Amino acid sequence: MLDLRFVAPDLRRLDEVSAEVVVGCIYKDERPLGGLSGLLDWRLSGRLSRLARDGFLVGDVGEVLAVPARPRLPFDKVLVAGLGVRASFDEAVFRRVLERVLDTLAGLSVKKAVVELPGRGDGTFDVDRATEILLDLARDDVHDALALVEDPESQRRIEKFAGERRRSARRSQHHG
Repeated sequence: MLDLRFVAPDLRRLDEVSAEVVVGCIYKDERPLGGLSGLLDWRLSGRLSRLARDGFLVGDVGEVLAVPARPRLPFDKVLVAGLGVRASFDEAVFRRVLERVLDTLAGLSVKKAVVELPGRGDGTFDVDRATEILLDLARDDVHDALALVEDPESQRRIEKFAGERRRSARRSQHHG
């Protein structure tokens, strides 16, 4: 079962998290960078903004760019996932981007990651639906830990939803 943890969208809190990779998201048509990517960019002295300005980081759906994080951040890598144009962001894009992020983390053999779910940095995508899709996509054999970047209210909603989902899964195992 996926081990879900939480961290507030704050650089000091991120410094306290033990993880190999941190994942932020960007829209193709929004500059300056927002959400977690904006915080990471600030800590990286504008490196992500420069990559965007120079055309190396575009923000297309499916794009995932890896950038070294050390020594300015306590992670090995920063991954930035593209969300496409903000007005076109919907559930299908959320699912596609999240699948790409999870596949990338698996391909890198990452055991612990800090992840901003697509469209959650600015509250565009509903937290309950985001949680439902995450739990559907995260494979049952995954024992890795994901620390989701969420505010306290969203953390409570995710914990409640995930707890209900676990109880439901246990009930179906006992009756199946």
